[in-house]
Amino acid sequence: MKTPTLVSWEQDGQTRTALWSSSSGAKPPARIVPVDDTLTAHDAHKMASQGIGMLWTGDYHNARQLLSAMGRRAPDAGKPKRKAESASTAERFYKYRQARTQRSRMLSMLLVPVEPGPVVALRRAPDIAEAWVNAFGAVGETTLVTLQELLGAIGAQQWRSTGLQVPALGAKIHPHYGTFAPVRGEYLDLVAEAELPGMDRAFDIGTGTGVLAAILAKRGVAEVIGTDSQERAVACARATFAELGLDDRAKAIVCDMFPEGRASLVVCNPPWLPGTPQTLLDYAVYDPKSRMLREFLNGLPGHLSPGGEGWLVISDLAERLGLRSREELLGWIDTAGLEVAGRADTVPTHGRSADTTDPFHAERSAEITSLWKLRVRQAAAGLAG
Repeated sequence: MKTPTLVSWEQDGQTRTALWSSSSGAKPPARIVPVDDTLTAHDAHKMASQGIGMLWTGDYHNARQLLSAMGRRAPDAGKPKRKAESASTAERFYKYRQARTQRSRMLSMLLVPVEPGPVVALRRAPDIAEAWVNAFGAVGETTLVTLQELLGAIGAQQWRSTGLQVPALGAKIHPHYGTFAPVRGEYLDLVAEAELPGMDRAFDIGTGTGVLAAILAKRGVAEVIGTDSQERAVACARATFAELGLDDRAKAIVCDMFPEGRASLVVCNPPWLPGTPQTLLDYAVYDPKSRMLREFLNGLPGHLSPGGEGWLVISDLAERLGLRSREELLGWIDTAGLEVAGRADTVPTHGRSADTTDPFHAERSAEITSLWKLRVRQAAAGLAG
């Protein structure tokens, strides 16, 4: 187990200490200063710009208001002042991500204390016990967390309690904290409607909430194994299978990529954009140097049963943003000894594709999500045999 990080600060003439909590592994501020309701948004922005952590000791609701005020002063990644005509789409997107990262880093300088209970030791603080335990576990001693992350855990608990209706399943699933909620139903429909190459066994690589594995199990596949490198995702997938009554033929295991053995169908919905993740949820969106995508393609021939198919579910947004070319993708498929046996496409139906204020509205509104059916080339299959 990782050794807990201890932070310290001066308050009321004494040195005080607490544990540091960050689900993304972010380091604590080098300097922490207690602040209260007298702190102005101007001064908070200045301190955050200097990397000074502000430990809030005042009213909880005032802390939320201050965080919103800081957000209005932070770099606005969503509305660039002007578009440089010489900048490529990829360059604009890189600067956009830089601004978002800087904004998040500044907002993460506002900290709140969590005491055993767990409770937030501030006036008018809400009951966070269920949200905190489900996201981070028990609290044994005073712990500092960013207000931004605490609000994320509270929001995630609301998702988990309410549930998310998945038309492709005809049921709700309940995403856990740090597990990407499948709010885009169009790619789920692709998996729900494509012709299955076999009914005996399927793998779902990077299962997350387990929604794709659940769709396959509900379609009648006898055994579905979902894998994920994150324990919290595997716990969520297992809960999904149990809640849907599918745990007799769907299971999830902690595994970086492929489980042992072969299957008639191997599905993967990797992060769609090359890039470095900064938060837990970023891992569902950004794939450093397309590592997971390439590992899936390279490992697929060794895990497909004869005549089986690999289903790659991915959008072309990376291509439209200039982050990856179609030629690169086809080259990786070919190098892996695979061939394209078919493809099903769909257009976005989510609200963001219609948001004309998005700086990348043109790319998002034209996006196409595809289910690529991949098979082992006959020559490659012969060599493998």
